[in-house]
Amino acid sequence: MKVTFIGGAGTVTGSKTLLESNGKRILIDCGLFQGIKPLRELNWKPLAVLASTIDCVLLTHGHLDHCGWLPLLVEQGFSGKIYCSNPTMQVAKLILSDSAKIQEEEAKKANKEKFSKHQVAKPLYTVAQALNVFPLFHVIQTEQPILLTKNISARFFNAGHIIGACSIALELEDKTLFFSGDIGRDQDVLMFPPTKPKNADYVFLESTYGNRLHPDSNAKLELAAAINATLNNQGTFIIPSFAIERAQSIMYLLWQLKNENKIPDVPYIIDSPMGVHAFSIFLNNSSWHKSTLQDCVAMGKMFTMITDYKDTLAAIDNKQPKVVIAASGMVTGGRVLNYLQEYIGQPQTTIMLVGYQAEGTRGRKLVEGAKEVKIYGKYYPVVAKIMEIKGLSAHGDQKDLLHWLSELKNTPKKVFLVHGENQAADELRIKINQEYGYDCCVPLMNEEMVL
Repeated sequence: MKVTFIGGAGTVTGSKTLLESNGKRILIDCGLFQGIKPLRELNWKPLAVLASTIDCVLLTHGHLDHCGWLPLLVEQGFSGKIYCSNPTMQVAKLILSDSAKIQEEEAKKANKEKFSKHQVAKPLYTVAQALNVFPLFHVIQTEQPILLTKNISARFFNAGHIIGACSIALELEDKTLFFSGDIGRDQDVLMFPPTKPKNADYVFLESTYGNRLHPDSNAKLELAAAINATLNNQGTFIIPSFAIERAQSIMYLLWQLKNENKIPDVPYIIDSPMGVHAFSIFLNNSSWHKSTLQDCVAMGKMFTMITDYKDTLAAIDNKQPKVVIAASGMVTGGRVLNYLQEYIGQPQTTIMLVGYQAEGTRGRKLVEGAKEVKIYGKYYPVVAKIMEIKGLSAHGDQKDLLHWLSELKNTPKKVFLVHGENQAADELRIKINQEYGYDCCVPLMNEEMVL
């Protein structure tokens, strides 16, 4: 069999791994590249193989960097099944629709205001193209074997990253290939711990935080202190957040703090159509997370949930102190940009980043101390206070990733470290070799390996 690392190699975005065996082609994840321009430009290029020759897609979860290229795969001729959990299907539909809508809106804005370098700015894909993906979703039951072809079967296991996220074990040619997907934390605010593999001949392990340890500090108390300092200064507290799971985790912490009288009675706003819809997915899939249905309902009542853009403008114009959670988490798009246009130049504003910030994103630039950021073709000085809480990441850190391997009963022939920047992946490679003695490698983009 042959494996080709089409994306998610040397970078945390664009996850696509192509598996070929006995004339069959299986694509594990089909993500969008994000971040620096050379990566984003890869989204416009066709796959190295014809999309029509791919038999099926196995989707680990619904984040854009894992599912966001599906509309183009279908547009280029793919017509097979897309296997995933039920929450992942719901999340992916939400994210793909939102992604397409944002792309259409930004292309329209670029053409109207003429800030694109292209003569005519075009969306990468349209809402109509995103909708063409939906009939291909095929829901699986976790831990139950699924026969993909006559000689290939798969099982999905809880990965603990976001709601519906799974790791995937593939059985073929008398071998077991285990794809981690994105691994959650052993001790997460909302999600259950990831299921660890018991046997694998080859492991494909994410390495997002392969060289980092999450701090032992209390993220909940950090959040309370930062909010109180900002509100006491009559400022606005803005949390750019991934609409799926991180937004709900932050809502959960804020709800707890409010019940404990540790944060004041001001407007608490969720300004993300996708975040609002994601909350309903949480309500309808309570077996996938720790919060009870009763708590979810009570939590929802604390927040003003905005979907209409005119309400966004009204919230921005209202200068009273407030706390706003708005997508996107890496500040690459979404309603948070509208808030930043108004508030990033004000010293009493705090912008709190709570998740991984990929190379080249506005979020990464803010964390690294950028003095100005470009939003819709215009540069804005960064006067607001920029903070980061690392303890709220949905990704497991180096310790979690090492622990994920701890229940393997056999020694895998090789561990491939993917979905990580080169330094993070290489440091994790060294740690795995030291702790377990496993043979590890960090594949390059588009590298092919025969197993």
